[in-house]
Amino acid sequence: MGETAMAGYGLDRPARCSVSFDTPCGSLLRELEQIWTEIGEREQDKDRMFQELEAECMRVYRRKVDSANADRSQLRQSVMAKEAELKALVASIGENTTQFKVNEKHASLKEQLAAVTPLLDDLRAMKEERIKQFSNVQSQIETINAQISDHNYQHDDGSSKRLNNDHDLSTRRLADLQMQLRNLQKEKSDRLQKVFVYVDEVHCLCAVLGMDFAKTVKDVHPSLHGTNSDNSTNISDSTLEGLTQTILKLKAEKRTRVSKLQEIVGKLHKLWNLMESTEQERRHFSEVAAVLGSSEEEITSPSVLSLETIQETEEEVERLTKQKASRMKELVLKRRVELENICRNAHMEPDTSTAPEKIVALIDSGIYPTDLFSLAHTVCKMPLLNILNDPRTFSLAGLVDPCELLSNIEAQIAKANEESHTRKDIMERVDKWLSACDEETWLEEYNQQDDNRYSAGRGAHLNLKRAEKARLLVQKIPTMIDNLIDKTFAWEDESNTPFLYDGVFVWSQFWKSKNSEEY
Repeated sequence: MGETAMAGYGLDRPARCSVSFDTPCGSLLRELEQIWTEIGEREQDKDRMFQELEAECMRVYRRKVDSANADRSQLRQSVMAKEAELKALVASIGENTTQFKVNEKHASLKEQLAAVTPLLDDLRAMKEERIKQFSNVQSQIETINAQISDHNYQHDDGSSKRLNNDHDLSTRRLADLQMQLRNLQKEKSDRLQKVFVYVDEVHCLCAVLGMDFAKTVKDVHPSLHGTNSDNSTNISDSTLEGLTQTILKLKAEKRTRVSKLQEIVGKLHKLWNLMESTEQERRHFSEVAAVLGSSEEEITSPSVLSLETIQETEEEVERLTKQKASRMKELVLKRRVELENICRNAHMEPDTSTAPEKIVALIDSGIYPTDLFSLAHTVCKMPLLNILNDPRTFSLAGLVDPCELLSNIEAQIAKANEESHTRKDIMERVDKWLSACDEETWLEEYNQQDDNRYSAGRGAHLNLKRAEKARLLVQKIPTMIDNLIDKTFAWEDESNTPFLYDGVFVWSQFWKSKNSEEY
């Protein structure tokens, strides 16, 4: 170690200390030895104290070495731990490993630690940000899944804890979750749109049916009414199914009410036409009346199919039906008078089945919608024209529809007009024959008068001229009768009906007149 402290005893003395005297520590040892010499310490004691001092120095050195070794181990463990965490973070977030790799060549532990620490801090921050992204996406996925499955979703820190323990925080997995979220968001949007369409259809149906829309949709789910937030609108399968079933029920109810109202409106139209109701009287039921010629899809007016509207229409039908009795009696009797006038002018007998007293009795007995004539024909087994002449018909009182009576009289009027037209030629000949008979009677009375009929007065002159014409006309009577008999027989053969004149077989009168002429 260079020059050693020999304590001034010559070169033959062994070295007491391994410390060089050229160092500050050696200078102190030399000074200590001089002090011990001056004090008079023995050489053995000096050697012993030097050995103790050297042992104490060794202990200090050892402590320093051990401490330095511990620091080195701690640094090495820190570097290894941080590098392990760095590798785990790189693997977890899936970043490029070369970007976060520490160059260990010719680098001390402190340099390595200084190099890895900022990289680790960056990756930790990146992991926290990535966890937030995952947590946000996962939270939205769970929320939408809960909305679709109709389960209440309570947000908590569970998703963050799961993500902290999840080793796969890569952008690839984040992209997969984001794709899953987009698909769920699209499904949510589609479901929400479907819910809005269904709710709108329910609203339209409820409006037409006059039903409480709010109560109807709330029965399906409370969130379907009274909110403007899309997030609060329930879009679960049960809600969609509930809306579907509600729409089916409302459509079935609409179909039933349309059928019922159309039947009622059909009766109402008949009554309007029968009663000759004015436009002002019909205006109140104009929307209801439009139902008759409309399909179910075309019926969209609010409350047109409500129970109140149907009831109001039924009440109007009942009111008009009650009025119809007196009105129908008036119309039927009026048409009966028309029939009698036609028959009187044509010298025909009107059908007794619609005699005024019978009509009044039947109408007063009751008014119900039924086919009287078909019913009586079925029950009583009688020809339709004889129904009202048969006493059993009155046992069906209360089953008479005045409209049927009116139709029957209309048919009789049409038949009377047709028969009157076919009888026209014969009736004109009958009128001429009757006129000739009247002239014949007058001529007989005229011939029985005294000779004053030949006086020169103006009246006598006119009578004389009339008598001359009457004699010529009377001479034609036999020919008239023959023609009438031929015409009458031909008419009866063609119509298969006896020719009656005021209820009497006219050809018998012709034969009687013919025989009297011959005698």
